[in-house]
Amino acid sequence: MNATLDADIARLKRVNPALFQAPITQRLRTWGLWLVFLAATLFSLWWIDASPARILSGLDKLGLMVRLMIPPLPGDSFWDFCRAMLETLAMAFLGTVIAALLAVPLGFLGAKNIVPNWLFHFSLRRFFDAFRGIDGLVWALIFVSAVGLGPFAGVLAIAMGDVMVLGKLFAEAIENVDKKPVEGVRASGGGGLHVVSLGVLPQVFPVMMSHVLYFFESNVRSATILGIVGAGGIGLALSDRMRINNWQEAAFIILMILLTVAIIDAISRRIRARLT
Repeated sequence: MNATLDADIARLKRVNPALFQAPITQRLRTWGLWLVFLAATLFSLWWIDASPARILSGLDKLGLMVRLMIPPLPGDSFWDFCRAMLETLAMAFLGTVIAALLAVPLGFLGAKNIVPNWLFHFSLRRFFDAFRGIDGLVWALIFVSAVGLGPFAGVLAIAMGDVMVLGKLFAEAIENVDKKPVEGVRASGGGGLHVVSLGVLPQVFPVMMSHVLYFFESNVRSATILGIVGAGGIGLALSDRMRINNWQEAAFIILMILLTVAIIDAISRRIRARLT
């Protein structure tokens, strides 16, 4: 039995040696890629001066900051923090809603099965890609300079940062719809608007809402960061406390943010589960 098995294995090695060992060219290519990855990692660490001494020094300072944060206290600013947190939620909500409303027509225009013109489709997709390359923090700096400090700049930054991403996601969802309901609407004499409203939109609406809810979750966290650069909300209060080394109030704000994000994530997860 063992002799027969060994003979079969030996025969397979002669007939298909690649099954047992990769060709030398493939192994050399794999080793070369790992060497390039290792060299890039070491070069990056050297370039940013990530020395063990700096890491240990940073950990020591981080430990001091954590000790200064205990216990987290709101001081006399509890209601101010609550108002700032509501402002952050409003920024995230309005920014997400504006982005979603603008992304719906862009999604239909960017779908191949709705607008089959390849040149228009290619140009619109590249337009999506160009704007998606600009981070929300950059938009916040732009709008703070344009409209001034405050939550309005944060709303505009969130909307501009999300609209192109949502537009691309909506377009991909529309392209993947089941063709049978669409063909059924056309067969019954429906026009283009009927095809979209009766054949396409009912299929993609749950997917769109799922994306919007997920982006709202993400934007609550993003709105906190945007506040640090002057876009209002709880992030601005956190930045002020950290600037004056009021670490107890800073810790209280961080706990407020974590609790709020956890509650919104739980609610959003239940809603998305019902949609799907």
